[in-house]
Amino acid sequence: MKVATGKIVGGKVVLDGADFAEGASVTVLAPEGDEAFEASPELESALLQAMDQVQRGDTISGETLLARQRNRA
Repeated sequence: MKVATGKIVGGKVVLDGADFAEGASVTVLAPEGDEAFEASPELESALLQAMDQVQRGDTISGETLLARQRNRA
């Protein structure tokens, strides 16, 4: 998974320095107005740890994640 930021230019999403393959599917999350994302210190710590794991390449495939979730149910 890649995370990128960008802007809308001429009605199209233009990403800053991101390299996605032509035709790649992307999801856009955009804040509305003055909407803010707030996280508790615990959630912020968990998110930062997860980002560190991704940077190290410590990830699993989506298929593996879904299989693990099905096995937990």
